[in-house]
Amino acid sequence: MTLPATIDSPVGFSQKQLDRPFRTSTSPVYIVGAGVVGAACAHYLAEAGCEVVLIDQGEFGRGCSHGNCGYVSPSHILPLCRPGAITSSLKTLFQSNSPFKIRARLDFQMWSWFLRFALKCNHKDMLAAGHARHSMLTSSRQLYQQMMEAGLLSDCDWETQGLMFVHQDPHHFEKFEKTNRLLTEEFGVSAERLDSVELLKREPALKPVVAGAWLYQCDAHLRPQMLMKSLRRLLEKQGVEIREHCQFMDIESVGGKVTQIRTSRGDFQPDHVIFATGAWSRMIQKKLGIHIPIEPGKGYSITMPRPKICPTHPMIFEDHRVAITPTQSEYRIGSTMEFAGFDSSLRQDRLRLLTDTARFYLHDTVAEPVVEKWYGWRPMSCDGVPIVGRIPKLNNAWLAAGHSMLGLSMATATGKLIAEMLTDNTPHIDPHPYRINRF
Repeated sequence: MTLPATIDSPVGFSQKQLDRPFRTSTSPVYIVGAGVVGAACAHYLAEAGCEVVLIDQGEFGRGCSHGNCGYVSPSHILPLCRPGAITSSLKTLFQSNSPFKIRARLDFQMWSWFLRFALKCNHKDMLAAGHARHSMLTSSRQLYQQMMEAGLLSDCDWETQGLMFVHQDPHHFEKFEKTNRLLTEEFGVSAERLDSVELLKREPALKPVVAGAWLYQCDAHLRPQMLMKSLRRLLEKQGVEIREHCQFMDIESVGGKVTQIRTSRGDFQPDHVIFATGAWSRMIQKKLGIHIPIEPGKGYSITMPRPKICPTHPMIFEDHRVAITPTQSEYRIGSTMEFAGFDSSLRQDRLRLLTDTARFYLHDTVAEPVVEKWYGWRPMSCDGVPIVGRIPKLNNAWLAAGHSMLGLSMATATGKLIAEMLTDNTPHIDPHPYRINRF
């Protein structure tokens, strides 16, 4: 049974749920991973009355939660694994300026992931993934809005102008009509069609090379780094303890229960432990006794001041897979997808691809000084659906990872769902599609 993605109160729980007594424990809930998903889990657990400790091997919010394009996008329903994805990807592999790259290497896990991905590239699995993503995306969008209106988050440059999918190729622009029709009929999410004339009227920052765009007004955007600062203030106000530079090492378990987690800053006895470890989840799967089909998908971004002629809307240049995010005080060019393991090099050719694409579409491309050049590893699940739920064989351990390119978009719903399941409250969305043992 699929539960409706509705929200009962601005703080995230219905009054009936709030009235239920939470089972107190002498030990806190530990969350491993202080990105946007881990922070959202911490918020909703603290709200439910849990004592929470949030640990990270680095600094709070400095991973993939820091330099992404900041989209909260209910429009991103369909996964990458869809009919025709393999063929279209293979066509771009040998192009020097392709937004999609595989750095070939001997890595059994990577090639196993690609095989699983390929098997999901069919219409039936695409729709199943779409419904799972739609529930979480819709819930998250509502939760973000409510947190903004309640004043729980501030100074994030939150804007609700929608997101444009811009096409340069007339054939691709017309072909997207079929995708929009599918989203409308299957999920009730539709876009406004803008031909080239109307598009240039609304967005004079664009050059007349565009064939048109599809505007999804349901989407919103913000500045990710400011969101993380705001979340940190909220968590500290809620009494959440944040321990940075605290690397998870291992667990000890007895009788199907985690009794101790070992870290670089000591050993701790948790009531529950949640792993919101993003792309790093595959590195700890043996310790957890499960297989986690997540592959790091490397993305890049460049952040700078707003150019003189700055776009009004955030936009994705669909034919080149490069994204633009204008906020009140900054301007970010981002995207690309590179499967290169945990390669930590900041490749200039990938950054150049971003600016070259922006220069093709926009009158003003860059502004000085550049604030930041960045890369991050997205946690790409093989079926495009997050992995959220209790870890089999460990009745007090949970996983919240595999959000692919939608970690920020899905964070609030993920955090709320984890808190509901852990505290034995009725889930606000059906947790079954995200279960760990579906693979």
